[in-house]
Amino acid sequence: MPAFTTRHLGAVAAALALTVAAPAATASAAPDARADLREVMFVGNNWAGTADVIRSTGDFARIGRIDVVPDRAERMAEINADPIKWIYFQAIRNGVGEGHDQLVDDMYSTPDGTSVVVSRPSFADVVSIDLATGDVDWRFPVSGYRSDHMAVSPDGTRVAVSASTSNTVHVLDIETGEQVGSFATGDKPHENIFTRDGRYIWNMSIGEVNTALDAPWLDWTKGDRRITVVDARTYEPVRVVDMRERLDAIGLGDHSDAVRPAVFSPDESTLYFQVSFFNGFFEYDVATDRITRTKTLPKNPATSEDRTTWVNDSRHHGLSMSPDGAKICVAGTMDDYATVVDRDTLREGPLVAAAKPYWATVSGDGRHCVVSESGADQVTAIDFATGEKSVSVPVGDHPQRVRIGHVAADWTGPSAG
Repeated sequence: MPAFTTRHLGAVAAALALTVAAPAATASAAPDARADLREVMFVGNNWAGTADVIRSTGDFARIGRIDVVPDRAERMAEINADPIKWIYFQAIRNGVGEGHDQLVDDMYSTPDGTSVVVSRPSFADVVSIDLATGDVDWRFPVSGYRSDHMAVSPDGTRVAVSASTSNTVHVLDIETGEQVGSFATGDKPHENIFTRDGRYIWNMSIGEVNTALDAPWLDWTKGDRRITVVDARTYEPVRVVDMRERLDAIGLGDHSDAVRPAVFSPDESTLYFQVSFFNGFFEYDVATDRITRTKTLPKNPATSEDRTTWVNDSRHHGLSMSPDGAKICVAGTMDDYATVVDRDTLREGPLVAAAKPYWATVSGDGRHCVVSESGADQVTAIDFATGEKSVSVPVGDHPQRVRIGHVAADWTGPSAG
């Protein structure tokens, strides 16, 4: 696949403008100054179908829990009445769900802190849950049979969600759930990222991750994996990046090109990303369109070298960056650790023991990396400055995505147990 399709060559300059544009002030920052709202972290407990709400700084203590599947009986009745939906539901349970239903993948609160919007893979939908009552405000069934990662626009008004089996990203009005746009992607769209000025959406498609064809020479069977960059106003593609060519160019033809979690530098000139099967990450210069550095992280000697045993083709899955851009936090999923890497030298700090860490985000005050330990049902905060663990907090069954959000200042529930 060519790096840029002929159809889109004229739009490349516009896509590259994000590397020099000053990030715009956004409405998403406004709630912090409102006395009636409180900044929190939402932790999605994928197998439990709940989201824990914890403090975004300090001791990260839990302040409430939400049932994100209050309509479970209704959804199950629909699935059981449709043979095709039932087959996909079972495939999700026995494939990517590791024998469990996937009930919450991603979540973001609305700007006013009254609701939380949740993607639910097994139910192939996105719902908005009222934080006061626990009821479903609106529901959007995605195309196909599975919903996945989301991203919220910088002004908090739109949410983009990957529809895994239809190779589509839907963009929804966060208040009403109405679709305002959509765009096509590569096979199995996964991560979505809005640029800070809200001009572009980057989508990473990861291809087939639950087949047993995991040997490097069978990588071609995994499908069409690419980064699709679209204009966030028109939802038209402006750039397509196939990391296969960039990896081949630096002699890493045996590495997967399935881009997993990714994070931009503060000025968005550089993208750091993980790929399937690799214990480390890559640095990619957006303007020159090339991989500039590779960071290989230690392997855990206890981790099996049988790649078919690694969850959904992940070896490491989860990246975040300190607000000053100096440190990168890495979730070493199958190697059972997390670590903070100095961005300048690419030296890793202490390997902090963690049980199948699945995501990494940044605390509200920017001082900590917060990783979800899906194998221990807890989240752990790691100090960016020292690389050492600060605290672990129990949450629900199989935590994955962790997102900053807002609730009412006096919010404590509703409780889901």
